Amino acid sequence: MKIIYITLGFIFFGLGALGAVIPVLPTTPFLLLASACFARGSERFERWFTATKLYKKYLETYYENRSMTRKTKASLLTLSTTMMLLSLIAMPNIYGKIFMGGMIVFLYYYFFFRIKTIKEQAEG
Repeated sequence: MKIIYITLGFIFFGLGALGAVIPVLPTTPFLLLASACFARGSERFERWFTATKLYKKYLETYYENRSMTRKTKASLLTLSTTMMLLSLIAMPNIYGKIFMGGMIVFLYYYFFFRIKTIKEQAEG
Protein backbone atom coordinates (compact mmCIF):
# COMPACT_ATOMS: atom_id res chain seq x y z
CA MET A 1 0.00 0.00 0.00
CA LYS A 2 2.91 2.35 0.70
CA ILE A 3 4.09 2.16 -2.91
CA ILE A 4 0.63 3.31 -4.05
CA TYR A 5 0.76 6.32 -1.71
CA ILE A 6 4.27 7.22 -2.85
CA THR A 7 3.25 6.90 -6.52
CA LEU A 8 0.16 9.05 -5.96
CA GLY A 9 2.31 11.53 -4.06
CA PHE A 10 4.59 11.97 -7.05
CA ILE A 11 1.65 12.25 -9.47
CA PHE A 12 0.00 14.94 -7.33
CA PHE A 13 3.35 16.67 -6.82
CA GLY A 14 3.83 16.76 -10.60
CA LEU A 15 0.35 18.16 -11.15
CA GLY A 16 0.95 20.75 -8.44
CA ALA A 17 4.27 21.73 -10.04
CA LEU A 18 2.51 22.12 -13.39
CA GLY A 19 -0.13 24.22 -11.67
CA ALA A 20 2.58 26.61 -10.50
CA VAL A 21 3.31 27.52 -14.14
CA ILE A 22 -0.04 26.83 -15.86
CA PRO A 23 -2.67 29.28 -14.56
CA VAL A 24 -5.66 27.01 -15.22
CA LEU A 25 -4.34 24.10 -13.15
CA PRO A 26 -4.59 24.52 -9.37
CA THR A 27 -1.42 24.17 -7.34
CA THR A 28 -2.40 24.05 -3.69
CA PRO A 29 -5.00 21.24 -3.79
CA PHE A 30 -2.61 18.93 -5.63
CA LEU A 31 0.21 19.74 -3.24
CA LEU A 32 -2.09 19.05 -0.27
CA LEU A 33 -2.89 15.66 -1.78
CA ALA A 34 0.80 15.00 -2.42
CA SER A 35 1.59 15.88 1.19
CA ALA A 36 -1.06 13.51 2.51
CA CYS A 37 0.14 10.69 0.25
CA PHE A 38 3.80 11.14 1.16
CA ALA A 39 2.91 11.25 4.87
CA ARG A 40 1.15 7.89 4.56
CA GLY A 41 3.68 6.37 2.19
CA SER A 42 7.16 7.21 3.41
CA GLU A 43 8.78 9.33 6.08
CA ARG A 44 11.76 9.87 3.78
CA PHE A 45 9.65 11.19 0.90
CA GLU A 46 7.63 13.33 3.30
CA ARG A 47 10.86 14.98 4.54
CA TRP A 48 11.95 15.50 0.93
CA PHE A 49 8.58 17.01 0.00
CA THR A 50 8.52 19.44 2.94
CA ALA A 51 11.98 20.67 1.91
CA THR A 52 10.90 21.59 -1.66
CA LYS A 53 10.37 25.20 -2.74
CA LEU A 54 6.80 24.38 -3.82
CA TYR A 55 5.90 23.17 -0.34
CA LYS A 56 7.49 26.19 1.29
CA LYS A 57 5.75 28.62 -1.05
CA TYR A 58 2.26 27.12 -1.12
CA LEU A 59 1.73 24.99 2.00
CA GLU A 60 4.17 25.80 4.77
CA THR A 61 2.18 28.68 6.30
CA TYR A 62 -1.03 26.66 6.16
CA TYR A 63 0.50 23.69 7.96
CA GLU A 64 2.28 25.85 10.53
CA ASN A 65 -0.58 28.12 11.59
CA ARG A 66 -3.67 27.24 9.54
CA SER A 67 -3.51 30.44 7.51
CA MET A 68 -3.35 31.38 3.82
CA THR A 69 -2.73 34.50 1.84
CA ARG A 70 -5.68 36.26 0.24
CA LYS A 71 -4.35 35.30 -3.20
CA THR A 72 -4.16 31.59 -2.28
CA LYS A 73 -7.67 31.63 -0.83
CA ALA A 74 -9.05 33.39 -3.91
CA SER A 75 -7.47 30.95 -6.34
CA LEU A 76 -8.65 27.91 -4.37
CA LEU A 77 -12.18 29.29 -3.97
CA THR A 78 -12.40 30.23 -7.65
CA LEU A 79 -11.44 26.77 -8.85
CA SER A 80 -13.49 24.91 -6.23
CA THR A 81 -16.59 27.02 -6.76
CA THR A 82 -16.37 26.63 -10.54
CA MET A 83 -16.12 22.85 -10.29
CA MET A 84 -18.91 22.63 -7.72
CA LEU A 85 -21.21 24.92 -9.74
CA LEU A 86 -20.65 22.78 -12.83
CA SER A 87 -21.57 19.71 -10.79
CA LEU A 88 -24.60 21.49 -9.34
CA ILE A 89 -25.84 22.48 -12.80
CA ALA A 90 -25.24 19.00 -14.28
CA MET A 91 -26.83 17.17 -11.33
CA PRO A 92 -30.23 15.76 -12.35
CA ASN A 93 -31.32 14.92 -8.79
CA ILE A 94 -32.76 17.70 -6.57
CA TYR A 95 -31.17 16.13 -3.47
CA GLY A 96 -27.80 16.17 -5.20
CA LYS A 97 -28.29 19.84 -6.07
CA ILE A 98 -29.16 20.62 -2.44
CA PHE A 99 -26.10 18.70 -1.27
CA MET A 100 -23.77 20.54 -3.69
CA GLY A 101 -25.28 23.88 -2.65
CA GLY A 102 -24.63 22.98 0.97
CA MET A 103 -21.04 22.03 0.13
CA ILE A 104 -20.47 25.42 -1.52
CA VAL A 105 -21.87 27.21 1.54
CA PHE A 106 -19.67 25.10 3.84
CA LEU A 107 -16.60 25.76 1.67
CA TYR A 108 -17.06 29.52 1.96
CA TYR A 109 -17.79 29.30 5.67
CA TYR A 110 -14.62 27.29 6.24
CA PHE A 111 -12.42 29.57 4.17
CA PHE A 112 -13.77 32.81 5.68
CA PHE A 113 -14.16 31.80 9.32
CA ARG A 114 -11.81 28.86 9.97
CA ILE A 115 -8.68 29.71 7.95
CA LYS A 116 -6.91 32.92 8.90
CA THR A 117 -5.92 35.34 6.16
CA ILE A 118 -2.35 36.61 6.24
CA LYS A 119 -0.46 39.16 4.16
CA GLU A 120 1.81 38.06 1.33
CA GLN A 121 5.41 37.87 2.42
CA ALA A 122 7.98 39.52 0.21
CA GLU A 123 10.50 37.03 -1.11
CA GLY A 124 14.04 37.95 -0.40
